[in-house]
Amino acid sequence: MKLLSKFCWLFVGVLFIFSGLIKINDPVGTAIKLEEYFEVFAEDIASFFHVFKPMALFLSIFLSALEIVLGVALLVRWKLKQVLVTLLLLTVFFSFLTFYSAYYNKVTDCGCFGDAIVLTPWQSFTKDIVLLVMIVVLLFTQRYLQPLTNFKTGASVVGVAAVLSVGIGWFAYEHLPFIDFRAYKVGNHIPSLMKPSAPLRYKYVMLKDGKELEFEEYPMDEQYKFKEMVAINPEDGPKITDFNVWNDEGDFTQEVLTGKKMLIVVQNVPKTNRERFADINKLVAAAEQEGITPLVLTSASRQEFEEFRHEVNLAAPYYFGDGTVLKTMIRSNPGIMLLQDGTVKGMWHYNDTPEIGEVQELLVK
Repeated sequence: MKLLSKFCWLFVGVLFIFSGLIKINDPVGTAIKLEEYFEVFAEDIASFFHVFKPMALFLSIFLSALEIVLGVALLVRWKLKQVLVTLLLLTVFFSFLTFYSAYYNKVTDCGCFGDAIVLTPWQSFTKDIVLLVMIVVLLFTQRYLQPLTNFKTGASVVGVAAVLSVGIGWFAYEHLPFIDFRAYKVGNHIPSLMKPSAPLRYKYVMLKDGKELEFEEYPMDEQYKFKEMVAINPEDGPKITDFNVWNDEGDFTQEVLTGKKMLIVVQNVPKTNRERFADINKLVAAAEQEGITPLVLTSASRQEFEEFRHEVNLAAPYYFGDGTVLKTMIRSNPGIMLLQDGTVKGMWHYNDTPEIGEVQELLVK
């Protein structure tokens, strides 16, 4: 029992720290996932969940930091009983979220490990149940886990973890994630990721006499009733499936993925930071002189964006894209992306708007 207790102690502590670090590395992405949950719960359970949407960023940093702090506190065995009870309550809460997502097929990716490790809802729920069992084991075997430090030292370690966690989250919000796990990260070739890495294979799920049966070839027997077709190798499918750029004249996706392009991404006009557009406009003008085509991608309506671009004096052609895709591309509003023949050469938060010399250095002559 002592060995089991030590294993659960180490596993749970490390997993909570890892999970928290992954999420706090990308607080905007975590906030987007929370907003998705709040939207679903507001529609399905109670409308008051809409109240939490404006708090999504705060909750993103707070909950991610809390995971890290609780993991650190568990590892140094500081205030062990209180920490274990808090972990139990937090895991019960997460278990409800993942079960609801899995059972009702509402949120197909829980965001437990951000974009680093994508789990299906049922995988996420299974993970939470395993954690629940381990935490219960720890609650009943606390006698084997004596504190590793005195109270004051433990409190200092936990306090430092809290300050660092919040600091990391806020810095990532004011700039960009330290580690980018998304398909649009610097160095990736977008056109290649829009194609499958291998031919997709499918299996057919059929019904007969109330039972489900699976076939790799469609059965000709008319007694079988078709239910669904499921990819056998979904990991070989396209990593980017919804990147499209258009305006009233048609589709411009291939145009954007050809040549040297500087994308100014404006995800949400009302929430766009306007103070940095003096620097962005200066960069846009310099890019044009150096043969780099600047263009704007937005999910706003034409009328809304026309008013906005005159307000900030943004002199660049603009195109439209899906709002979710734009949020995925860059965690900054506005954000700047540099493409060369579809390869992401650079990416900047509006707080880090580059000089034209830095942009030129990234382009292959």
